[in-house]
Amino acid sequence: MRPKVCLFLFISIFILSCSKKGGKQNSKKLITAEYKMVNLDNFRTTIDDKNVELYNLKNANGLVVQITNYGGKIVSIIVPDRNGNFDDIVTGYDNIEKYVKGDNSFGAIIGRYGNRIANGKFELDGKEYELAKNSGDNHIHGGRKNFSNTVWEVIDEKSDQRKLSLHYLSKDEEEGYPGNLDVRVVYTLTDNNELIIDYYATTDKATVVNLTNHSYFNLAGGDFEPIYEHELQITAKQFVPGRKDLIPLGALWNVESTPMDFNKSTPIGKRINEDYEQLKIGGGYDHTYVLNNEKGALLKYAEVYDPKTGRVMECRTTEPGVQLYTANHFNGSQVGKNGISYQKQCAFCLETQHYPDSPNQQQFPSTVLTPDEFYKTTTIYKFGTR
Repeated sequence: MRPKVCLFLFISIFILSCSKKGGKQNSKKLITAEYKMVNLDNFRTTIDDKNVELYNLKNANGLVVQITNYGGKIVSIIVPDRNGNFDDIVTGYDNIEKYVKGDNSFGAIIGRYGNRIANGKFELDGKEYELAKNSGDNHIHGGRKNFSNTVWEVIDEKSDQRKLSLHYLSKDEEEGYPGNLDVRVVYTLTDNNELIIDYYATTDKATVVNLTNHSYFNLAGGDFEPIYEHELQITAKQFVPGRKDLIPLGALWNVESTPMDFNKSTPIGKRINEDYEQLKIGGGYDHTYVLNNEKGALLKYAEVYDPKTGRVMECRTTEPGVQLYTANHFNGSQVGKNGISYQKQCAFCLETQHYPDSPNQQQFPSTVLTPDEFYKTTTIYKFGTR
């Protein structure tokens, strides 16, 4: 493995300013943006006798998304602010060694089952399956190794720098799950500044599947100060309340007149410390919001705005839920890119998915996949400014 090196890129972007002054349009304006990207050499290694690399996706507007095939992790998302200054807006590490030893959820593909399963077990077709208990007495995010600590095969590798296709075969009984699950995840960066994540899967035996991505965002970038001033809007009338171990109670609660209500754009930190039992249980927001998306159509469910930089992230998904998590477990011990120490609530996740513990809660949308079915979900993050 090679030592950490940061590559400085200088890009000049010509932007037509359409603001009017005195009835005339301003002339062409030159904006020079300087930003850092993680060096590809820092990820070139082998793990479990498989090659690990870091890949760059770039679009015509200068946006860059860096992804490693170790866990399918998004390492960097580099986007401009309202003044054309580029910065990295996700947590991550600048070399593979830190990913192996550090927080394995940063930017990762989560599977087979994102979120929690009570008591590390479920019943399917009359048979009980025992899973790893890696969150107290419960199972979380697919188990101890799970998809985030797996080297994915890169497929359809071409000169196209807009798309990365990853493949992994999760074998029967891996982490206790039934069936050989054949998974493909495709990352696409468009010239509309959209990062599209498409998930596909098939199985040869009935199983449960709930795939998601665990990127932590801070639209201000920089030193990743707490995200309390980020303004969040989530279109959802209900959320999934949890017990003290965050396993769902079983019912859905209305968000109205509670600090869980983000139907109107609200600073994340405005109510995060209110005297509300669900917030106390999670140490902040750590809950699934119920989206009005029963038919699986592509739905805009959220928008996040950072007033400091003007960055905006619009969120769409085909999934019936999204987990809002405000990095409540961060404590400064996670030291990421550029030596930044990630403090409590310095980032947020919007993890599109089915509800926690669905295999044990028959009233929730099903996560069962059978051999005659094809699993496909889509999540889109679109970046802009205002």
